[in-house]
Amino acid sequence: MKFNILILLSITLFFSCKSPEARKPISVKTGSFIKKSAERNKELNIKEYEHIQNVIINKSDKEYIASNSGFWYTYIKKSDTLTYTPQFGDIVNYDYNIKTLEGEILYSKEELRTQNYSIDQQELFMGLREGLKLLKSGESVTFVFPSQIAFGYYGDENKIGTNIPIICDVTVNNITINTNK
Repeated sequence: MKFNILILLSITLFFSCKSPEARKPISVKTGSFIKKSAERNKELNIKEYEHIQNVIINKSDKEYIASNSGFWYTYIKKSDTLTYTPQFGDIVNYDYNIKTLEGEILYSKEELRTQNYSIDQQELFMGLREGLKLLKSGESVTFVFPSQIAFGYYGDENKIGTNIPIICDVTVNNITINTNK
């Protein structure tokens, strides 16, 4: 009899020990945060665009060209004899600086030193990556990059802050053509 009670008690304990069910999260999908964030970004882009237009139209005597990639540029030195622009895998040797829209130098050419960039095969912020593809050997250009194709929301975590448009003066020293295409 004790044995039967023990077995019955064991079976009862075994089936009554059940882990609690996980609670399902309560989520509200209103999208209000995303909508507010999108509105903030639109307002930021409009203000930034207006600021850039003020700089390149009202404060400059040079004519700027609007690129298909969302930045503006003007030639300091243009080559009328060379026709080759860098293609995938070519190495571009260049010098550049980074300035604010007001012209304050954030990084000088000396600080940044001469760079070598393999077209579309290395990390480089989007604006400069696309801008270098437009230049020929010996050309110098001033680029105006909106923040979203420069250093964006995070900046460079040093001298370039959040959502800061920049100006870069770039000189292409030479282009080494990739013969392994």
